[in-house]
Formats: sequence, C-alpha cells, structure tokens
Amino acid sequence: MSELGNDWNKPYKKSARVVGDVIGKYHPHGDIAVYDTIVRMAQPFSLRYMLVDGQGNFGSVDGDNAAAMRYTEVRMAKLAHELLADL
Repeated sequence: MSELGNDWNKPYKKSARVVGDVIGKYHPHGDIAVYDTIVRMAQPFSLRYMLVDGQGNFGSVDGDNAAAMRYTEVRMAKLAHELLADL
C-alpha cells in the first residue's frame, strides 16, 4: 500500500482497487487471501495495533463477516507508515 501511495494522510481507496493492484504486482493467486488479510489488519479486535485504516464494515467480534471489498475503503494506518519508514 505504501508503493501505491495509499498513506495515512491521503484519501481512502476502494479495497477492490488495492486488492487488484496487489494481485497484479505481487500475489497472482486469488483475491480472497489478500482481502482477508487486509480485513484482519483493519479490525481493532484482531490485532493490538491496526495496520490498516478501514472505512466500512470490517466485521465484528461476534463473528459477522466483513462486507464485500467493493463496499469498503482502506489506507495505511499511521503506525504502518512509521514501521515502513525504517525499512
């Protein structure tokens, strides 16, 4: 997401676009694995620190699934930007 310019201080981008770019450039094996990973990184109850700032329905603690990728938007969280700055 950093290489796509999807930083914490930029507007949100559709999840489907981010997933498509990742599949096209890095992981040509299917969109479900990529989207599930993005969803998990955007859920405050899954990780201690969220690495993805998501807008939309990303599921709940009760087991509700996230909305389809065409209904959600994402960008990198500020913490993820700081982690990648040192690489």
